[in-house]
Amino acid sequence: MQYFSEDLSVETVNARMGANVTPRMAEVMSALVKHLHAFAKEIHLTQAEWETGIEFLTKTGQICSGERQEFILLSDVLGFSMLVDAINNRRPAGATENTVFGPFHVEDAPIRAKGDNISLDGKGDPCLFEGKVIDLHGNPVAGACVDVWSDNADGFYDVQQPGIQPKWNNRGRFITGADGAYAFRGIKPTSYPIPDDGPVGKMLAQLGRHPYRPAHMHFLVTAPGFQRLVTHTFVGDDFYLESDAVFGVKQTLIAPFERLDGADTLWRSPFDFVLTPA
Repeated sequence: MQYFSEDLSVETVNARMGANVTPRMAEVMSALVKHLHAFAKEIHLTQAEWETGIEFLTKTGQICSGERQEFILLSDVLGFSMLVDAINNRRPAGATENTVFGPFHVEDAPIRAKGDNISLDGKGDPCLFEGKVIDLHGNPVAGACVDVWSDNADGFYDVQQPGIQPKWNNRGRFITGADGAYAFRGIKPTSYPIPDDGPVGKMLAQLGRHPYRPAHMHFLVTAPGFQRLVTHTFVGDDFYLESDAVFGVKQTLIAPFERLDGADTLWRSPFDFVLTPA
């Protein structure tokens, strides 16, 4: 029998694991104990700090609901969500990179015709989004579903303002034809803050960090025979590009936004999506 001591804390805890634990469970939990104990030892965690941490996690859980997931928000602002996303979505050179999914996607958005307008509230600078879905060799991908969503000109998604914004505002699905092309009209997105009225927001303030995400359009691109692509395109001149609160920006996802004169839309944002075989 090995009793607990500071020097042998990891070995003692992990030795209590049962014999019938699955190999993956054993691997994950033993590593968690190892790094958690190393963290406490490295910083000489005080009792008061431990109590503060417990209180923070308790409040984080208490504010969670069917509409709000504060623990995912915590994961996001610590860069952990992006790390898990990167580990699970390694792709070959030339393929479009993944980024975080975000909490505002809605299943089964209306399927719209090529060129349709998804901005239903009439707010914001009109913008034409267009491009192609192609494979790694530049061949068009027909029958790809390009699912898009964004905030409105005030920085809110329709699900955040039911009864204020029209249902399906700034949302839609577009199916590519034989040429792999997609096109739709929306608005030039605006930057907005993540919810910062809870424990995570207070933590950000204590860290001297702002809660803002740079302006972006969400894309979920799926096609038979290809990996699912979850990504954004970012407005290239946004003030928050280099300080995204959830670390979602990647250089390859910064899209051009060209100002148009005498056209139906004020802006045009061309971007091609390169899919990876399943």
